[in-house]
Amino acid sequence: MTHWLSILVNTPAHAQLGPVLTYQSEHALAPGTLVRVPLGKRETLGVVWNVAPSDATGELDSGKIRAIAGTLQGVAPLSSAWQQLVTFAANYYQRSVGEVALAALPPQLRELSPEQMQRRLARKPQAAKAQEASAHPAPALSPEQATVVAQIEAAAGPFLLFGSTGSGKTEVYLHCVQQVLAQDPQAQALVMVPEINLTPQLEERFKTRFAALYGEDAVVSLHSGMTNPQRLKSWLAAHSGVARIVLGTRMAVFASLPKLRLIVVDEEHDPSYKSGEGARYSARDLAVYRGRLDGAKVLLGSATPSLESWHQSRPADQGGRYVRLHMPSRIGAVANPVNRPGAVLGLPLVRRVDMNHQHRKAVFSIPLLDAIKERVLRGEQCMVFLNRRGYAPVLHCGECDWKSECPHCSAFRVFHKIDRTLRCHHCGFTERVPRACPKCGNPDITPLGRGTEQIEEHLAELLADIRRPHSVSAEFPEGEPPRVARIDADSTRLKGALESQLAAVHAGDVDVLVGTQMIAKGHDFRRITLVAAVNPDGALFSSDFRAPERLFSLLMQAAGRAGREASLGATSEVWIQTFQPAHPLYAALKQYDYPAFAEQQLLEREQAAMPPFSAQALVRAEARTQEAAQAFLNLASASAHTHMPQWEGWAEVLAQITLYPAVPMTIQRIANVERAQMLVESPSRQALQQFLSGWQSLLHATRAEPDCKGLIRWAIDVDPLAI
Repeated sequence: MTHWLSILVNTPAHAQLGPVLTYQSEHALAPGTLVRVPLGKRETLGVVWNVAPSDATGELDSGKIRAIAGTLQGVAPLSSAWQQLVTFAANYYQRSVGEVALAALPPQLRELSPEQMQRRLARKPQAAKAQEASAHPAPALSPEQATVVAQIEAAAGPFLLFGSTGSGKTEVYLHCVQQVLAQDPQAQALVMVPEINLTPQLEERFKTRFAALYGEDAVVSLHSGMTNPQRLKSWLAAHSGVARIVLGTRMAVFASLPKLRLIVVDEEHDPSYKSGEGARYSARDLAVYRGRLDGAKVLLGSATPSLESWHQSRPADQGGRYVRLHMPSRIGAVANPVNRPGAVLGLPLVRRVDMNHQHRKAVFSIPLLDAIKERVLRGEQCMVFLNRRGYAPVLHCGECDWKSECPHCSAFRVFHKIDRTLRCHHCGFTERVPRACPKCGNPDITPLGRGTEQIEEHLAELLADIRRPHSVSAEFPEGEPPRVARIDADSTRLKGALESQLAAVHAGDVDVLVGTQMIAKGHDFRRITLVAAVNPDGALFSSDFRAPERLFSLLMQAAGRAGREASLGATSEVWIQTFQPAHPLYAALKQYDYPAFAEQQLLEREQAAMPPFSAQALVRAEARTQEAAQAFLNLASASAHTHMPQWEGWAEVLAQITLYPAVPMTIQRIANVERAQMLVESPSRQALQQFLSGWQSLLHATRAEPDCKGLIRWAIDVDPLAI
């Protein structure tokens, strides 16, 4: 007997085919079954989808319907909740369902034939048997932690855990996971972190706690830094239920977890949870939606929550949808109270240095340099934060005003002194540093600005006159000079480099750690007692309305690296070097008063009708010329104003939509591709979604206009984080 099946595939956008096509099969297959199907001249992975064949696109002539090539036996069908999640994500973020669904599956799963998959499953290792759980008992919870865990147990959520850095949020996550797994022998938990480099330390903590209870295979990771075979192995373990805990980055929100009962989103404010390509989804927002689909509790955690989540966690009688939980104290703070004026209990003292009173070209103020030397001489560690890698952002000629512009981008190439190169951080174009100015021949070309390489070099010079305690040796009879190390995207490029550098910091082999935001988030540096932000002012005057929120969050996270050891917390300090010491952002930071900062920011946004008090989408266009990119956007806008008012029932929707003119993006050219954008705004999220769905056909039609010749691609970004 022949069965007609609706199969979800990733059809090309230009093919004018829908994502669900009709195929025939000798056997009836359940929705969610993974199959191989012919598509054009190639064979691809498809998913049996829960729609009637009459609703699928493609040929319905029984004589022309092609047969599936095979079924991936041994892989259980994907759950209906997973299919609903994918469908919602595709509709909300204005992408094809097939694109989202197939991209959410492991790359190797999309490539293997049924025969290869059978061989792969045949050699799958058996789950390790559970052992006696006596090696690593859970530590006792503090009163604050116990209260929060009890609140999570008693309510349905979603929850926003607002906890100070060092307050023990990770232990709350561990305890909640342990409760969920103990209550149901099949239950699974998903724990997400914003960046790959935070995954290994989290995996170690979870395996230490749970491997003895549930076996070595019970904890797996999922992130893009893994090889394709590793990702497939972890995905299969989660899909089959062997893995009880999945740790991962934003891509893990689509992991197949049939018995999901708890979702944790650590550092929920982090912009890394928003995808920047393809389906530009927010993993944090999808986690909340997925929790509702799966009946799982959702716990969002941060010391500096996103303003959207903070607004959602206002009291329920004011419209809040999340339950706000608070842990204001650091672990051990009661035993080690801070007795300094103006200090917050258990948290480092924040000092603002007015750089207007320092030497004009000073990188480090004299008080900060003295403080760093004092810490090093005591055997403590310091961290210097500057969110700009390389030696200098620009090379400059004082004679003819030449600058190291990238020939392919509207940006400057960064000077990297270590390998003597000029490197574009956008397109990757790299050249050797010229011996003289390419324009006028002047040999005296100089760096402008500072990056982490220069800070590292400069600090080593400034600290050369002091010696590490207890470091006398035959090679250094007077003692070793302080060790300055740098951690950024350049120093950690090689595999295993980040792990080895972090190990050196934890072992005490580094006195001063210099780095970008890579070191400001999530790391548990127990010996650091001083954190310094060298030049944070740039974000105060950014054109992006979210810049102050990101700066406050980043500085709070960086400050949280200091004094995490209870015995050192009382003497730890955070130094902010600024030309704007009276700015309200730094005043709130000094008191660690996130609620006051959030209240002020939300008031400004409400007055300006900015998110979360409105909904936004960006339409971005890329073309060979800036004129073509902007022409496409402006023509699409004009088409909406011309055609959509004539559609029945659309007048009310259009009345709530504002289409702004097209403008170049901040960096308007990358790799010789011109980029422009158009902002779409509405006070109603529902109206915006309805408009974007209806506008899609007009956008496709506009692409064929003569003025748009040279258009390469366009994309819609719903709820953009950068404008």
